[in-house]
Amino acid sequence: MAAAEPAAIPPDTKDWTWVIEQGCPECGWTPPPATEVATRVRATIPRWEAVLRRPDVAVRDRPERWSALEYGCHVRDVCLIFGGRLTQLLTEDDPTFADWDQDAAARAGGYHAQDPSTVAGEYAEAAAHTAGLFAAVRPEQWQRRGTRSNGSPFTVATLGAYFLHDLEHHLVDVAG
Repeated sequence: MAAAEPAAIPPDTKDWTWVIEQGCPECGWTPPPATEVATRVRATIPRWEAVLRRPDVAVRDRPERWSALEYGCHVRDVCLIFGGRLTQLLTEDDPTFADWDQDAAARAGGYHAQDPSTVAGEYAEAAAHTAGLFAAVRPEQWQRRGTRSNGSPFTVATLGAYFLHDLEHHLVDVAG
């Protein structure tokens, strides 16, 4: 029997791009040098795998926040989205990234009902792949530019920082 779909959570409408420059007081994250992104992304893999092995992984500790499983699905998809965005930045001149509604993705993907061990493997694969893309960035490519659908500008370096913050911030959310 499939898990019942939980109540919708309030959408996160914050524009988190400020963390690129200021860091994040909520999780204590500080922007790293761009060349550290790949290493730090890889370091999240065993941490997310451990989170996704918890017996209560699918339980929401608060009704207005995702469960650790839902967050695990989210960060898996973040890796896929940001791998695509990085590829765009490296292969296109000044691309505009397609909009991605994380809340719609959670509902459409049935995040609450996915198999945690499958999600852990998919996260490990997606994170390792995207980390590899960042590791291969050449020094002259870090300042290539693109724009998010809301107009926020990114370089390869700032995209990497923004991406890494998402993975590490959500580890704090799930005490991972």
